[in-house]
Amino acid sequence: MDTRTALLAAAAALLVASAVGAVAAPGAISDPRATDEPPGRIDVAGATVAPGDVRGETAELRLGTDLRHRGGTVENVTVRHRAIGAESGLLVDETTVDVGDVDFDGERTVNGTVTVEREGGYRIETVVFADGQRRQEQTTRVAGVAALTPDYADTQVGFTEGTVWPTVAVSVVEADNETATLSASVSVTNRGDEASEDVDLRLYLRQAESNVIAADATETVGTVRPGRTDTVTTTVEVPAGYNYYVDAALFDDDVLVDETQGVANLNPRETITANETVRDVAFSVEDFERDDAGGEGGDGSDRAPTDGASDGSTPGFGPLVALVALVVAALTARRRR
Repeated sequence: MDTRTALLAAAAALLVASAVGAVAAPGAISDPRATDEPPGRIDVAGATVAPGDVRGETAELRLGTDLRHRGGTVENVTVRHRAIGAESGLLVDETTVDVGDVDFDGERTVNGTVTVEREGGYRIETVVFADGQRRQEQTTRVAGVAALTPDYADTQVGFTEGTVWPTVAVSVVEADNETATLSASVSVTNRGDEASEDVDLRLYLRQAESNVIAADATETVGTVRPGRTDTVTTTVEVPAGYNYYVDAALFDDDVLVDETQGVANLNPRETITANETVRDVAFSVEDFERDDAGGEGGDGSDRAPTDGASDGSTPGFGPLVALVALVVAALTARRRR
């Protein structure tokens, strides 16, 4: 046998021996990567803040923390959130979310909430712990909490804001020397994506110089389709010859949600505009007596006399003064002659 043949025979024998050993002991040859798994690592990939329940004085902030996991299992993971006042630096609220053992691949969002006052801004500090050890932290700043609309006042129906089309339009239906019947039309718009529920429209007609309420009315604003504008009309009766502010307000379950103002100028010599200060003019309280206030009102029988006498028991001085004036004039003329 030559050398070449001997080498080939030895190589073949070695391969056979290796194959037999692998079959007899399968674990003798293994991938070291399968047994040496890298340690688990968890990081904060991102954080979000969204409004939750908004009340009169406080608001709930919903916090979303994106956790990124790599490697082996990370045991006993917790996420702690702290809301700290931006100006005071005081702790306002704190919450801890128990995540447990983390072995997922990629990212997952962990949700939590804190409650803060609606006034001021805040710094939200988020810290991730594993077995009580700090692993990662994230800080988010929040401002403008006061601008959030409380849930009890959350309605998409409001007064129409136009530059030409009037929000409050007043017209005269009937008038005489004492009273005027006015028709007030108010425009409302649904700014939401769904049809609105019923709300109440309340009107006050307030005499401009005295702020005395001359009349009031309440109407129901029915369903308004999304993006549509409806007009609600009501009639009221007021004393003639005065100028009035027309105060309009929308109430949802007795909660004020929007307000606006118009005017009604019934005095041809004086005019007013909304939010304008005007000078004093003649004003008679008797004109504003209302039946629902307990008085008779409206018939003029209880008004004070206007001919110079108070009630008939004290005579006026008109004739006497005229007679005295004639005597004085006659004496003066005779003296001059």
